[in-house]
Amino acid sequence: MHGLAVTTVEGIGSTKTRLHPVQERLAKSHGSQCGFCTPGIVMSMYTLLRNNPQPSVDEMEKAFDGNLCRCTGYRPILEGFKTFTKEFQCPMGDQCCQKMKTPKDSTDNGDSVQEQNQDLTTANTFTPYDASQELIFPSELQINDVYDKKDLVYKSARVTWYRPTTLDQLLKLKSENPDAKIVTGNTEVGIEVKFKNMLYPIIIAPTSIPEMTECSKTDSGLCFGGAVTLTEMEKFMKKFIEKLPAHRTKVFVAVVEMLRWFAGHQVRNVAAIAGNIMTASPISDLNPIWLAAGCNITVMSKDGGQRNIPMDDAFFQGYRQTVVKPEEVLLNITVPYTKQDEYFHSYKQAHRRDDDIAIVNAAMRVMFEPGTDVVKELSLAYGGMAPTTVMAKTTMKSLIGKHWNEDLMTASCQLLADDLPLSPGVPGGSESYRQTLTTSFFFKFYLTVLQQLEANKKDLPGQPESDPIGRPIVHKSALEQTTGEARYCDDTPKYEGELYLSPVLSTVSRGKIVEVDPSLALQQPGVVDYISHRDVPGSNITGPFADEEVFASEKVESQGYIIGAVLADDQQLARRAANMVKIRYEELEPIITIEQAIEANSFIPPSYKLENGDIEAGFKTSDHTIEGEVRIGGQEHFYLETQACIAIPKGEHGEMDIISGTQSPSDTQNMVAAALGVPNNRVVCHTKRIGGGFGGKESRSIIIAMAVAIAANKHNIPVRCMLDRDEDMVMTGTRHPFLARYKVGFTNEGNVMALTLDLYCNCGCSTDLSPSIMARAILHSDNCYRIPNVKLNGYMCRTNLASNTAFRGFGAPQGQFVCETWMTQIAKYLNINPEKVRELNLYTKGDKTPFMQDIEDNSVRYCWDEVKENSKYEKRKETIEEFNRNNRWKKRGLAMTTGKHGIAFGYHVLNQAGALVHVYTDGSVLLSHGGIEMGQGLYTKMIQVASRALSIPHEFIHTMETATNTVPNTSSTAASVGSDINGMAVLNACKVINERLEPYKKSNPEGEWKDWVNAAYTDRVGLSSTGFYKLVVTKYPLHLVSSGGLVVKHPALGANGRRIPDIGYDWKTNSGNPYHYFTFGVACSEVEIDCLTGDHTVLRTDIVMDVGKSLNPTIDIGQIEGAFVQGYGLFTLEEQRYSPNGFLYTRGPGSYKIPSFSDIPVEFNVSLLKGSSNPKAVYSSKAIGEPPLFLSSSVFFAIHDAISAARHDAGYDNYFTLHSPATAERIRMACVDQFTKQSNYMTCNIPFNIICDPEFRNMIKMLRPGYKPPTRHVTDGDLLDSVLSKIIEHMKTHLDGGDVTVVRDGWSGINNIPVIAGSDKSYFISTIDTGTNCVVSRNMILLCLRHRDTMLHVPRQNL
Repeated sequence: MHGLAVTTVEGIGSTKTRLHPVQERLAKSHGSQCGFCTPGIVMSMYTLLRNNPQPSVDEMEKAFDGNLCRCTGYRPILEGFKTFTKEFQCPMGDQCCQKMKTPKDSTDNGDSVQEQNQDLTTANTFTPYDASQELIFPSELQINDVYDKKDLVYKSARVTWYRPTTLDQLLKLKSENPDAKIVTGNTEVGIEVKFKNMLYPIIIAPTSIPEMTECSKTDSGLCFGGAVTLTEMEKFMKKFIEKLPAHRTKVFVAVVEMLRWFAGHQVRNVAAIAGNIMTASPISDLNPIWLAAGCNITVMSKDGGQRNIPMDDAFFQGYRQTVVKPEEVLLNITVPYTKQDEYFHSYKQAHRRDDDIAIVNAAMRVMFEPGTDVVKELSLAYGGMAPTTVMAKTTMKSLIGKHWNEDLMTASCQLLADDLPLSPGVPGGSESYRQTLTTSFFFKFYLTVLQQLEANKKDLPGQPESDPIGRPIVHKSALEQTTGEARYCDDTPKYEGELYLSPVLSTVSRGKIVEVDPSLALQQPGVVDYISHRDVPGSNITGPFADEEVFASEKVESQGYIIGAVLADDQQLARRAANMVKIRYEELEPIITIEQAIEANSFIPPSYKLENGDIEAGFKTSDHTIEGEVRIGGQEHFYLETQACIAIPKGEHGEMDIISGTQSPSDTQNMVAAALGVPNNRVVCHTKRIGGGFGGKESRSIIIAMAVAIAANKHNIPVRCMLDRDEDMVMTGTRHPFLARYKVGFTNEGNVMALTLDLYCNCGCSTDLSPSIMARAILHSDNCYRIPNVKLNGYMCRTNLASNTAFRGFGAPQGQFVCETWMTQIAKYLNINPEKVRELNLYTKGDKTPFMQDIEDNSVRYCWDEVKENSKYEKRKETIEEFNRNNRWKKRGLAMTTGKHGIAFGYHVLNQAGALVHVYTDGSVLLSHGGIEMGQGLYTKMIQVASRALSIPHEFIHTMETATNTVPNTSSTAASVGSDINGMAVLNACKVINERLEPYKKSNPEGEWKDWVNAAYTDRVGLSSTGFYKLVVTKYPLHLVSSGGLVVKHPALGANGRRIPDIGYDWKTNSGNPYHYFTFGVACSEVEIDCLTGDHTVLRTDIVMDVGKSLNPTIDIGQIEGAFVQGYGLFTLEEQRYSPNGFLYTRGPGSYKIPSFSDIPVEFNVSLLKGSSNPKAVYSSKAIGEPPLFLSSSVFFAIHDAISAARHDAGYDNYFTLHSPATAERIRMACVDQFTKQSNYMTCNIPFNIICDPEFRNMIKMLRPGYKPPTRHVTDGDLLDSVLSKIIEHMKTHLDGGDVTVVRDGWSGINNIPVIAGSDKSYFISTIDTGTNCVVSRNMILLCLRHRDTMLHVPRQNL
């Protein structure tokens, strides 16, 4: 940072002085919820304005490329900041149509939110932005460059960092230290040092060397110094794109377009061109462009002088290797101009469009003979298809001289397949998808160039703006969050002598601990201690069901299991030392998948069973039946603030303060006290706010608090821990993956008559909250549809993954997803619109659920009708059908889905809350309750409740924190009931205060609040009151049984539990009410998919949600949008990847992608149902946190609809199963065409997030189309004998040693799975004739592995 001026979010504005307009507008536009991401978003916008005081909307949206938010859904952020853009500044001033009130989105009384409240984006409600009033850049940096010309050297115990200022100095340093890393932005080396524990003793920064930081124009192209940043390169290229003729700048246009999806804005500001080239990543986004364009680089060394190197197919020598010598420095790169008759385009496919590493990328250049379509030159460069960026040399050579027509395209397919092979089991997996992308990219290039040749290029439609929604009562912490003043756990100032804890984690999924040796770690200066189970003074047991250990004592059950912890002076040292602890294991065979758990009979009791009606009669009265199987994957919480805790010993009586980022302060208090061996009253847990939770901090935060408290207790000194992202992801578990097998009976009209359903969930290595999650999944498997006869079973699978846990929706989205899947299958079977089947089966007045609860205040049909009308569903359906008829490689889909979410804790004891109200003599009120503020606006809503109850302005009321010494025995803030139960407790507390003040109000009716308070104080009347509320619904007890039903255990209960005659459901008799009421919603989404890549765009989403009488419509709408976008990630983007032994590959933002700004619907309309009321909750409101999440499945089923249109064009009209998430790979491979057939794609029923054993997959390759024996033609029998013997040997060795049976011509069809008594571990291999309808050929080998319910269908050409 030497010689630089640094401005932080605290420096641009404060609530104590003045807010910067960026901070104010974000807060007042309701763009901050949990607030942990807010400072970064503020500074991105502030930086944009400092560089461009009046940006365009497009520039504004691009400024957030590197920012992520998990709460808001992004829309309110963009809407608030649009007020800075040039498009918003209209000559009409306040009369501009954008600033007038528009009745687009409605609240409960039918008025628009804007009509009820001030328009949030009216310019006169915001402080005007004046760029001239910004902070002045330091004059000492403006008037001289002395800091830039100074040589710098910094040394530490391990690293020496140089910043030379001349090229000669740089060359000398590199000559003396050829292995030194030249670092500009540290975007690659920094990651290697932090996450791969790499050490680079010598680092050289070239940022002050003029020759390496210049951009220039030459006769042959644009020249960029090696240290030029990507942002500087982009700006320079854009300048010449505007100046030069279009035919000369096609490479520059491709680079600028690729940079739009290259990392984030912040990374591009510091990352350099040379760094991108020299790291030689095989998935670099720019290297294919440099190769295809024929760029040249200049390198230089002290002894070898200067030389020019062409970037061609010989430039990359191997993985992370180039032809540049170790002592050479990349001086510059020249990017050439293009010529007339030359065309250039680049392509990239990633899991997420922006800020994501590529799966496959490519750059393509073609030059034609002048005035013709005959290929003169062709360059095709690909990334992601080999250990290096490669060129398809055979294809390039073979297509020279050919006409640009269909014959060329047809020939290129096989040529590319030969040029770019992928062996099974290659790093990164997804071989078939990647091979398909190579031809798909070329096909896109072919079509684009063909259109340009025909001068018939079409423009894509722009993105419409959506109207702002909300009211001006903003989130109570919004201003502090925008200024950086809001404090989270790790913002707590460091205590004197404080130590940092870093956990030592298991690296095996299942095994016995043989030896732990921390000696090397303890030798490091600054390392204080190693903490293990031997240091626990109380109980080492943890978990809601007491089946986990804080520190593993004898065995580990998953990777990421805590074995011990290192205490050190700071975080970096602690983590480095933790990696030095040596652990020796006796490894055991792990169970990773649901199928493995089923085979091993590895279940967590109990199994759930729900039967209603007569299932046999239901199927008999059905005209048709369908069966199916579908999966939904897990989901990482990815809260922006990782798990964090500080433990502060008080020095006497075993007292300890815990500052924890938790949703469960009382459970944290209880478990920490148990670990320390002290009563609960010696431990106080404090939580100010948390930076997102979503259920991930309900139970999994507690083990971190226990470990930190044990260490603090041992040394009697404060101890702090905040997990790094990779630690958090590998330790804390996710949403439960589910597997469902169903059978449905229905009539000719589509009325559902019967359902049998088996649900299996992957619980991970402990019970945690899985029983309640499975119960809710079963109880939501009807979604919003009447099913008269059901038989539902739920099984919880114990595996050796990190224990999966609560996540927004808590099992309901999984059960609802299965329901909507078979609804779609029914519609396909009957050849009718899926929405007609859904509407036909919707609950009506008087219906009961399968668990016999009345559907009171059923509003789902009202929501359905309103969405259908608002979205213009029927008209758009016709438009989409017309679009699909006219477009082969782009398809659109439309879908409506419903959501019904039961409101109450599944465990009835938790349906209670407390509150504490203090009234002070100045009239101010301090409000405390048991709820945690985690971005959902709970503190704000509770202040509004108290404000109305006490009839005072909300500004009089403040909530400081949630702590167990103010409100004891709190329930977790979860299950969407935070407002319901805490709000009623607040009401009850305020009621007492009102009763005490009533005499003074009557005696002084003209007085004010402060007068009455002081009068009561003078009379010595108590001005503090507690409030308590418990949810009571039915007379039914919750029966506790040992098997066949719900087993309830909880730390607060004895071993046998206890019976409470409140809300509850009896699984044994199918009676009682598990829920207080239901929240309903309906969504309609339209998508467009790219059939060649699998990419998709959400064009429009309309939502109508029943929230009763909303406590705060802006907060509720924010919750709807945030939940929808989070659910969108669940159903389309977010996919976890494991190795077969349980290693988590997706353990950071580089490999695990949540939705970003560019993923939200182009048009996003949210309405609250008019005229709704809910007498069962505070002020007739309804719970809102979880219910909207499942509505994002409308995007998933719209994608399914679009894929169906693509398959129809290819001649496939049969129903197909689409598993969740609908990733780009899954979409692309479902759009069957000539390119997918060419890829040898295997339909594989193994879990899609398990990367298969490479050895086994290589054997399978021998059965694929195109396999040629090396010496002679073989017969069917020869092939089986030679190939299958190897597979059989592999099975016996690696797959539990089961018997192997070869069955020839033994089955009648590929869908029949033989079941032979006593042969659960047998493997069957058979050749069959699949009939004339087989796509590949009539002859097929069916390889069916009766192992872990896995079956592989392997196509084979003529044998």
